[in-house]
Amino acid sequence: MQPVHTSTGKTFVLPSVLFFIALCAACSQMSEEQLVAKARDIHARVLTIDTHDDIPLNFATAEVDPGVRDDRQVNIPKMQEGGLDAGFFIVYVGQTARTPENYEKAKADAMTKFNAIHRMAQEMYPDKIELAFTAGDVERIHRSGKLVACIGIENGYVIGKDLSLLQKYHELGACYITLAHNGHNDICDSANPQKDFGDAEAEHNGVGEFGRQVIAEMNRLGIMVDVSHISKQAMLDAAKLSKAPVIASHSSARALCDVPRNMDDEQLLALKENGGVIQITAVSNFIKKAPPEKQEAEQKLREEMGLTSPAAFEQLTKEQEQEFNRRRKELDKTWPRATVKALVDHIDHCMKLIGADHVGISSDFDGGGGIEGWDDAGETFNVTLEMVRRGYSEEEIAKIWGGNLLRVWREVERIASSEIASKN
Repeated sequence: MQPVHTSTGKTFVLPSVLFFIALCAACSQMSEEQLVAKARDIHARVLTIDTHDDIPLNFATAEVDPGVRDDRQVNIPKMQEGGLDAGFFIVYVGQTARTPENYEKAKADAMTKFNAIHRMAQEMYPDKIELAFTAGDVERIHRSGKLVACIGIENGYVIGKDLSLLQKYHELGACYITLAHNGHNDICDSANPQKDFGDAEAEHNGVGEFGRQVIAEMNRLGIMVDVSHISKQAMLDAAKLSKAPVIASHSSARALCDVPRNMDDEQLLALKENGGVIQITAVSNFIKKAPPEKQEAEQKLREEMGLTSPAAFEQLTKEQEQEFNRRRKELDKTWPRATVKALVDHIDHCMKLIGADHVGISSDFDGGGGIEGWDDAGETFNVTLEMVRRGYSEEEIAKIWGGNLLRVWREVERIASSEIASKN
């Protein structure tokens, strides 16, 4: 989307750019009320999917009831209020030392979260939310008027070294698996090696031999390969190794915020070539890099509360979690968080670089996500409003909010079906 310079010295703007400028001009002439009304109409029509919502081990119990409007960022009432149609509830297990005992514990913790998500949708609130196992399920459930629950696994560590667990988890509803988290595992290298586990900068120099088998089996089963959290080389490897498009379930653009968890332009172009999609995530520190003073204050708070590992966060009581969130928000008063505008800046960058077919949205709510203007599911409309302000068409917004993710998911399913057919 650049001007075209001719030999005569004249400059012409490509039609697509002219169209975008015209849309922006039209939006600038609308009153605030007209803009909001237009955005609300679009928001009501498009299918909105958030690809990353974390849950605790005691989810879907009396302690953490998803049907109650409490202080958690994602629950059924807030999804309804904000017009968030579908959420990927996450089976997250933090990386620990790779021992036989820890492999078993990781598997057990994963099953606890699978069971919780099923309990929410099938026992507690089947009239309000339904579990989707396929891309088609998402659209069918949405048409029925119910909310959609999908399942993603964060950290392939939960399979240990047992490939057969992939089929088990898929049958339970796992639609994507993030290959690694913070710390290397047996599959691939992480973007954030953990010294506590003895991690070198790289262990596999990308995706390891076991990881190649994992990706092949995910392709065979129809599980989306998620390249968030993994090292740059591992991401580039995965995009080449996977026969199906990959996703980055919760990452942002490194060109705008230079942190290891984000994707640089080389990675984004590789994602486009693979046919995949990046889900821009509403984690403030991945949207706008926090100043050193805030990083130091946040680290001091975590240390003071004993939150020096992912496992420690999992063990927080409800009261401790509330206290941590309260004190973290106090820091935000001194060093403000990123805004919805900054989030859409990342969408803009990716749209210009890799096009409207490869960009999506995620929140990472209840796992560190939350920005000014989109701090919980009840504020989801504000993201649509900002895209409308910038002249995004309804077709583009529909792709970004869910259409692109569903396209990738359907292609993953198609390739899995063709793999099965070729072996019969």
